[in-house]
Amino acid sequence: MANHEAPAPRPLPGHIAAALAGAGGATDSAGQPWAGRSLAGDDARIHNFEDDDGSADASYLAAVVDLRAGTVDETAVVASLATARVFIPIVAQLAEEGESAHGLHADKQADMALVTLKAADGRTAMPAFTSAAALASWHPDARPVAVYAARAALSAVAEGAELLVLDPGGEVTFVVRRPAVWALAQQQDWTPSYMDGELAAEMGRAAADFPAVRRIELLPGGGVASRTADGSAMPGGGAGPELQVVLYLEDGLDAAGVQQLVAGLQAEWSRNVLFGERVDSIEIKLRRAAQ
Repeated sequence: MANHEAPAPRPLPGHIAAALAGAGGATDSAGQPWAGRSLAGDDARIHNFEDDDGSADASYLAAVVDLRAGTVDETAVVASLATARVFIPIVAQLAEEGESAHGLHADKQADMALVTLKAADGRTAMPAFTSAAALASWHPDARPVAVYAARAALSAVAEGAELLVLDPGGEVTFVVRRPAVWALAQQQDWTPSYMDGELAAEMGRAAADFPAVRRIELLPGGGVASRTADGSAMPGGGAGPELQVVLYLEDGLDAAGVQQLVAGLQAEWSRNVLFGERVDSIEIKLRRAAQ
């Protein structure tokens, strides 16, 4: 039996909000706001990184190759982003509309805006591209703005996006989920929830208050894996659920009892600060405890 829990919006922890406020998440790598950009003059430059040919970061590419080969997990890919440059697409949007002498409507003023996407589960996602060519292929009219991935993560937080999607529509699309986005924004290491011993201990302590639960086990969820454009499986970069919680239960519970237990556990976990920060989405599976 499996129970898929849809992710709910998470309030920003104080340290994340402080990082966002102090780093100007709504601005580009030069500290300039996204709003009010023109398409002329210096604002039309592709990016502000000197000697940058627009190609993908070598460390990121190497990490993806290793991930596809199964020699590393998705932690290595996120770690490679700590020093990587990415491109965020911005597009023109109509800020003010005017009327000509002939009664025709025309653009009077256009601002530049960040592009966001809607994920399958309804959450907001921000696209980012590892190369200028990948962005141009995805949206030829978008302006590429080069930023460090940590800055892109801060911009995602500012826009209310819980996912950072690298190279959507490319050969390899890698999804950075909310806990990893927050860690990247703070320039901290990220540990997936299914590998997090501290989290497992916290969840286990909460489960100890439910006598019918003999033990719990944390495993990678069905949403961790992803597929490349050619259909090849990749053991990471999926959108979630990323955490599978296996509950080993004693015999004797009826369906109503199981439902009540699972609901109680989820409520208990959701009140835990550590769980809120480190878990993006979960799926629950039930097993009979060995006698």
